[in-house]
Amino acid sequence: MKLKNLRKKIRRLEKRLKEGPKKLAKLRRKLEAVEAAKAMKASRKSAARARARLAAQSSTSIGSVKKAKRKLNLSPERRAQLSAAMKARWAAKRAAEANSKAASSDDQHSAPGPASQAPESRPDGA
Repeated sequence: MKLKNLRKKIRRLEKRLKEGPKKLAKLRRKLEAVEAAKAMKASRKSAARARARLAAQSSTSIGSVKKAKRKLNLSPERRAQLSAAMKARWAAKRAAEANSKAASSDDQHSAPGPASQAPESRPDGA
């Protein structure tokens, strides 16, 4: 082996040995920081759970706290349109319930009617 190459290898090895402990210390510091952050996050989570548990216990004893409704950003025209649609839907629902109640009271005393019969001639000719 040439003298120049040997010196070069020795220099590289010394450099690697010098950097090794620094690199190791840097990685250890990084590991400790990550572990500390993880522990902090866990403690924050447990504290939040405890606060939620206390809040749940106090709200059940005092009365349930309702979630605030989200306000929709609607124009007055759209709000009126939605209102009319909902009123129509509710009216139809009430009418259907009234019809079903009236029909059920009428059907109690009548004989069961024949079920829907299949057509005798089919369009496919069979």
